[in-house]
Amino acid sequence: MVSRKVTIKNPTGLHLRPAGLFCKEAVNYKCTVHFLHRGSEGNAKSVLSVLGACIKKGDEIEIICDGEDEERALEAMVGLVESGLGE
Repeated sequence: MVSRKVTIKNPTGLHLRPAGLFCKEAVNYKCTVHFLHRGSEGNAKSVLSVLGACIKKGDEIEIICDGEDEERALEAMVGLVESGLGE
């Protein structure tokens, strides 16, 4: 299991479009991909889970990957968040 904390940079947080990009990236990996936000854990492969977390600009989340391709998944997920999720 590997994890890393990242801060959401895009101005509107994880609304539908960036949440969709976040999930679309997560499903590319065989490992489980979860996130922690304000003490709650969510499934990064579920758009409803990401939207339900109400993640805003400036919020810190921890991305947790566990499985055979966990290192690649973590690097990709962190890179996507740090790039602003296309915004």
